[in-house]
Amino acid sequence: MAAGGGGMADEKAPEAFGLSRHVAEAEMEEEHGGAGGGESSSVKSKLSGLLWHGGSAYDAWFSCASNQVAQVLLTLPYSFAQLGMLSGILFQLFYGLMGSWTAYLISILYLEYRTRKERDKVDYRNHVIQWFEVLDGLLGRHWRNAGLAFNCTFLLFGSVIQLIGCASNIYYVNDRLDKRTWTYIFGACCATTVFIPSFHNYRVWSFLGLVMTTYTAWYIAVASLLHGQVEGVAHSGPTRIVLYFTGATNILYTFGGHAVTVEIMHAMWRPQKFKSIYLLATVYVLTLTLPSAAAAYWAFGDALLTHSNALALLPRTPFRDAAVVLMLIHQFITFGFACTPLYFVWEKLIGLHDCRSLCKRAAARLPVVVPIWFLAIIFPFFGPINSAVGSLLVSFTVYIIPAMAHMVTFRSPQSREVR
Repeated sequence: MAAGGGGMADEKAPEAFGLSRHVAEAEMEEEHGGAGGGESSSVKSKLSGLLWHGGSAYDAWFSCASNQVAQVLLTLPYSFAQLGMLSGILFQLFYGLMGSWTAYLISILYLEYRTRKERDKVDYRNHVIQWFEVLDGLLGRHWRNAGLAFNCTFLLFGSVIQLIGCASNIYYVNDRLDKRTWTYIFGACCATTVFIPSFHNYRVWSFLGLVMTTYTAWYIAVASLLHGQVEGVAHSGPTRIVLYFTGATNILYTFGGHAVTVEIMHAMWRPQKFKSIYLLATVYVLTLTLPSAAAAYWAFGDALLTHSNALALLPRTPFRDAAVVLMLIHQFITFGFACTPLYFVWEKLIGLHDCRSLCKRAAARLPVVVPIWFLAIIFPFFGPINSAVGSLLVSFTVYIIPAMAHMVTFRSPQSREVR
């Protein structure tokens, strides 16, 4: 296979990678009592296929875009206050471009790994390939262990951040309960993600999530511009080198959805089409993050340094409450995105990953949710956690490990030849 991603993998039929349409149709028939259900069963199968079984390039685009930006959208104005307007814009463009490049490298490594396994007649109909398995198959157990450690830790704290963000957001609508109590409530709600089998089943959720984020982003931008600059507004950032790099790592976290890239690819009918999907998703995300962060920083300036959540500075209106509620729903979706790979790892560890019973798998996944819930309760702040995760975990997960893995895998001329 060529290092540029061409070759054998691109010539495969759609059924050679991921879950084929025929397999999905068989699953739907099984869900609805087989083919003997007549016309009613056919309608149910078609409805299930429309809402539940998503494997197209459009599904992958919605999943990538929806996963890239959720709660972090509300902290980007805070990062602009730390960085200054120019640096904030440049860092978003730079990290977005570099993140798209390394996602492209991951897609090449996935296709190379999958091509090798297909030669050995490996059947993946009941198995989801993950990043650490790609590293293991191509480079060995030491790479596998590094990828597993960084990805799982990143996804763990990413899930914690979503729960903390839920409690922080709802507090602006209803402050009769404290934030920890809200964390208890939303932890229970997010635990229901154990019933979503895989990224193949996020079709409706990823679409709705992106619509909700789009509304929230443009609400922040328009509301900030209509509000105007506060009296005595100052734009003094950057003021300290520590704040500067703290803001940069938060933006790094924004474009760090690579921990679920392989799982999203595996859910596609034609994963070889993924190469440009992540870049297109990033371009769309930039149309949300740049206007909202720039407008909020223009309006409130240094006041954002003490308000990591931009919604805290906007006046309470029905539009703001709608943005809060929509962001809450999207955070539930993003929690599922972050937790699902952890569910897969746990299922493989305990030997239940290939189990066809959804109820058994859901029950087995609960031990993954409980520690995340506990950590969110004891750490009720997400601005600093965003930055810490960005600096300690995302840099390796998004940039260092994928780039090094690609270089080592295709370091010899023979490995770069089309086979």
